[in-house]
Amino acid sequence: MQNTDAVDRLSMPYKDFRRLGELIQNVSGIKVPDPKKTMIESRLQRRLKRLGMQSMHEYLDYLFSPDGMQNELINMIDEVTTNKTDFFREPSHFEFLVDHALPETIKAHSGEVHKRITIWSAGCSSGEEPYTLAMVLSEFVSQHRSSFLILATDISKSMLEKATLAIYDAERIAPVPMELQRKYLLKGKDREQQRFRVVPDLRRLVKFRLLNFMDGDFGFREPIDIIFCRNVIIYFDKKTQEELLRKFCNCLASKGYMFVGHSETLFGMDLPLVQVAPTIYRKTS
Repeated sequence: MQNTDAVDRLSMPYKDFRRLGELIQNVSGIKVPDPKKTMIESRLQRRLKRLGMQSMHEYLDYLFSPDGMQNELINMIDEVTTNKTDFFREPSHFEFLVDHALPETIKAHSGEVHKRITIWSAGCSSGEEPYTLAMVLSEFVSQHRSSFLILATDISKSMLEKATLAIYDAERIAPVPMELQRKYLLKGKDREQQRFRVVPDLRRLVKFRLLNFMDGDFGFREPIDIIFCRNVIIYFDKKTQEELLRKFCNCLASKGYMFVGHSETLFGMDLPLVQVAPTIYRKTS
């Protein structure tokens, strides 16, 4: 039976939780309602263990100190953010990409010398989405005279490290069609672990970087042709969702495409987008 004192030390009063939630929302835009208290505590307990701290009170004192704001804030955000992704998640999106979005983008680029297709995986987590895009686009451009670049960003430093490493176990790569597995994934030598790594040529096609959606400037100097921002805005309140999507639209090229998650809606938002398929939008100008 767990010691009651230990439970108390590893939990936080609601006033502290709400103060922490306000910090998380101010820094990352992510809303943290009261029902998430137990989940947040559980995730931060891992952080306490790494730092050798004995109580949540000790950790929060450190976090809100000047030293903590400078050195621990990004680690805390890293710990509490949700990172859920899969290869070829929502397959209909990739079908639409190949059948409609990519051909229309190439048509829009006609007459432009050396113009490449630029796709942004916003909230890329551990890399499954951008590597899926890299596979799909590699297959597409092998039959079309075009080139592409995939930009992949996330707020989590640890997820970006995993994505850059590009090593996945057999369960993770199961959704990848077998012909693409043979072509783009290398099997590890350890037969017991059954791990696979994305081939170097494909890894070079994806540029990863740290990005907080609350930043004023995303740092893109050229318009993005296609944005995949799936199952990301569900973590923000309605006002932040619309502000964030407006920033995405500012990055999107004229007639560019935006893909969102199946549980997300842009209904009622004042955005320069028109729906062209379920959860797929195109910029109106």
